[in-house]
Amino acid sequence: MEHSKIGKSLTDVIELFVRKKGGLGSASVFACAIFGSISGSGAATLSCIGSIMFPKLKERGYPTGYTAALLASSAPLGLLIPPSMAQILYAWITGQSVLACFLAIVGPGIFLAVMLAIVNKVLVRRMPSVIEGAAALKTDGFEGETLNTGQRFFRAIPALLMPVIILGSIYGGLLTPTESAAVSVIYAIPVGWFVYKGLNWMNFKRALRESGTTTGVVMVMLFFVMQFSRILTMENIPTAIAEGLVALSDNKIIIMIMVNIFMIIIGMLMDDTSAMLICAAILAPVVTSIGVIGLNTGMGNITPPTAPLLYMSARVCNAKVNEMMKPNLIFILFAWLPVLIIVTYVPEISLWLPKLVFPQIFGL
Repeated sequence: MEHSKIGKSLTDVIELFVRKKGGLGSASVFACAIFGSISGSGAATLSCIGSIMFPKLKERGYPTGYTAALLASSAPLGLLIPPSMAQILYAWITGQSVLACFLAIVGPGIFLAVMLAIVNKVLVRRMPSVIEGAAALKTDGFEGETLNTGQRFFRAIPALLMPVIILGSIYGGLLTPTESAAVSVIYAIPVGWFVYKGLNWMNFKRALRESGTTTGVVMVMLFFVMQFSRILTMENIPTAIAEGLVALSDNKIIIMIMVNIFMIIIGMLMDDTSAMLICAAILAPVVTSIGVIGLNTGMGNITPPTAPLLYMSARVCNAKVNEMMKPNLIFILFAWLPVLIIVTYVPEISLWLPKLVFPQIFGL
């Protein structure tokens, strides 16, 4: 999608529906959520969607620092929107149902995406440099021609079929996430090569090399995480941590505050998937909500001083980190933190759908 211009065709269609001021920023939030759910990686989402959306956002007058902060805050949404790879790994480590994990994350993921979009709309209203969408926009990469609404939509039909294939086949029960990923790759190659003419031998080989490297990194990481998890279990570390937290206080609110702080710190130091796997291995006896773990690790990835996704966004968007700090803090305080607090202390936001589908698991 990154090299074949499939992603760009999707954003061209999005522009048809986001003519209002701030609409393209909100569309970027949901683009990160959708792509992140497929890739399961905040870093991959930021790399792909950031490189696609940043030029368009800059063209619309969005400040560089603000745009980089918005994309960084939206990149971890893939942890909270099924069918994320991280959720599959979490279910594997904790021995839970993959589908139940998918269902438990729907509410928090949509809630957070909406909150980020709302905060974006509020902030953009105070930015005179941001302009509304034009009635006719140039489509870069297609010989610079100007297309009307019907032509732009028709040109994007092959690209629009890709998320339909991926999400439709998974939610329709036709394919597993792995099988759907394979089918989508097989579909993307001829579409990117012959329809949009974005693929060539050079970037095709680069995409294969980058994908292979990422896959190898994940496999090696999984091996050591599983070993670490087994050692922790054999040494009874998770139970000791749970007992230690209970010994400090038997107040559920205090315990969850300490757990949240611990997970945010882990998320600050590690990438999103690794942080989730480590937290799942250590804190499974204390907190079994993947929504809480996903929110904490995702927020840790954009929280200074380490904030790996924040600094990566600065590189992708060529932005200065000091210009990103203020808008990034606003997104944390008014989107991430409220959602985390609500999901932590109102667990029904995560559990109502799994309870509806799997009443036997909850003794209903």
